[in-house]
Amino acid sequence: MCNRTRPLATALALAVVAACSDDPTGPISMDFEWSGTVLPGDQIEIKGISGNIQFTGDQGTQVVVSATKTGGQSDVASVTIEVVTHAGGVTICAVYPDVAGQPPNVCGPDDQGHLSAEDNDVTVDFTVLVPEGVTAVGKTVAGSVRADQLEGDVFAVTVSGNIDLTTTTIATGVTVSGIVTADIGSADWGRDLEFAAVSGSVTVTVPAATNAFVVATVVSGTITSDFPLTDAGPGRREGTLGSGGPTLALAAVSGNVTLRRGP
Repeated sequence: MCNRTRPLATALALAVVAACSDDPTGPISMDFEWSGTVLPGDQIEIKGISGNIQFTGDQGTQVVVSATKTGGQSDVASVTIEVVTHAGGVTICAVYPDVAGQPPNVCGPDDQGHLSAEDNDVTVDFTVLVPEGVTAVGKTVAGSVRADQLEGDVFAVTVSGNIDLTTTTIATGVTVSGIVTADIGSADWGRDLEFAAVSGSVTVTVPAATNAFVVATVVSGTITSDFPLTDAGPGRREGTLGSGGPTLALAAVSGNVTLRRGP
């Protein structure tokens, strides 16, 4: 799977190795819950294939992860949920049966492990309570990733689904088919940030005092910005916010790009 933030090509690759069957009928649900301590600066990472991921900021001291498995023709017990504790935090995966011709499915953090699915209609929806300072990482193939009122970094990638992120710090979001919306609270970043969609629009709000270099690109769509940006070629606009800094990359192939000025 992906690292904390990955280029759009990674999401496209995920689409090749993961497939889901038709919508389930007569669903059966099975619940899962895990709670534990993740230190500030470390990450809670959720990896799925079919299903949504919902992060919510919480004033508690522990991460709480809940999941609901729903299946139709496929047995919900065929999909397990595995928890891997590592030096950088905790990774939790929905692990489907192995696919013939593919490496065995293994849950691992960041780029480690392998997850794929075929002819299995089980959907796994995750909800995660995230304490202040903990990094949230959500990766799925068919599903949306949302983060509400987080007080830590959040990084999201999906193939088919929307991304909607709100945090007091920084975020990234990449989808192939869906809408990307993000509200970033930090004005100074220690890294580049990327928000991209192939089929869908991208809207990002950053603080008025942000220090960054913006590159906004579209193929079929428009670019709108509350900050001054200059034309840098067909479908491309650039600009320096404040004193400059890391790059904020905003990209859409079939959709619009909007950069908004926050408080």
